[in-house]
Amino acid sequence: MNSDGLILVVEDSEEDTEAIQRALSRSHPSLHVEFAPRSDAVVPRLLDPAARTPGLVLLDLNMPGTNGLTLLSNLRAHPACASLTVVVFTSSTSSAEEDACYAAGADSYIYKPVNFELFQTVLRGAVDFWMTQKPTG
Repeated sequence: MNSDGLILVVEDSEEDTEAIQRALSRSHPSLHVEFAPRSDAVVPRLLDPAARTPGLVLLDLNMPGTNGLTLLSNLRAHPACASLTVVVFTSSTSSAEEDACYAAGADSYIYKPVNFELFQTVLRGAVDFWMTQKPTG
């Protein structure tokens, strides 16, 4: 499986999905972005041996069904998913949620700015940083 240039975005909001797609198409036009509107299908998708492994998972917290924090815990519980880079990209500013995400294994916790220019800048910085990190070991 190849992770070069693939980002999996777990996001239920159509507005945020559109903003992420627009921002990434401007800043990283060669990246392939795959969207998962519900978290329930993410673990089976990531465990599918025929599917590409993403280099980065952008995870929203407030999702219908399985929320983002539960999904993060589930990902870290699967050996095949434990080393995935997971960045929580959320509108939640709760320090308790942030602490819980780091405790569950998030690589980063980023607040989604409302202003699109700032949203685009923050997203570009996260992708630039995390997509260039090399696994250790």
